[in-house]
Amino acid sequence: MRILFMGTPDFAVASLRRLVADGHEVCGVFTQPDKPKNRGHKLVPTPVKEFALTENIPVYQPLKMRDGTALELVQSLAPELTVVAAYGLILPEDILEAPRYGSINVHSSLLPKYRGAAPINWAILNGDETTGVSIMYMSKELDAGDVILQKETPIGPDEDAQALTVRLADLGAEALSEAVAAIGNGTAARTPQDESRQTYASMLTKRCPPSTGPAPPGRSTVRSGD
Repeated sequence: MRILFMGTPDFAVASLRRLVADGHEVCGVFTQPDKPKNRGHKLVPTPVKEFALTENIPVYQPLKMRDGTALELVQSLAPELTVVAAYGLILPEDILEAPRYGSINVHSSLLPKYRGAAPINWAILNGDETTGVSIMYMSKELDAGDVILQKETPIGPDEDAQALTVRLADLGAEALSEAVAAIGNGTAARTPQDESRQTYASMLTKRCPPSTGPAPPGRSTVRSGD
């Protein structure tokens, strides 16, 4: 399948690597702009960019997603499917709907639990015994799209967020592989989420506020950093 991939951190690299290993045609990668690091403020590429370049995959780093430029680029690449994993930028509906099969997201929780930016951290902070990954169709509302499949895993008693992130990255890549295959052969499920069970996992701050309740009402943007 011809796939456009959008992702930024190490978590996303596992999914991109799996798509390449599975033989899909990754026509391009969207990732966040290089950022200055350390005292010299040298620009450092994202982990996804570094991997994509080793595979000779074209890399694009748009600063804006709503001025029409990114949409034109997506249309020119003509993907059949867009795969998003921790991209970190908000995607408008016209970009989500541009590919033939739409856009799917690798999300690191068992949706509808922990929608939002920091599901792994909140699973650890709340002392959850299990977590998992969800592959879902992306929709207008935050992490609210129909679920294709999920994979569950226990959280070790001494496992921290960093270690869990590594495991969920690999689990997400495995689930993504299955989901893309199902989309290609027409057997992918579309299971609506139970809105009565949804919770929201906000980005952590130094104060670490307890923001794991219902998602904010009226929230209609799609953030791809989940």
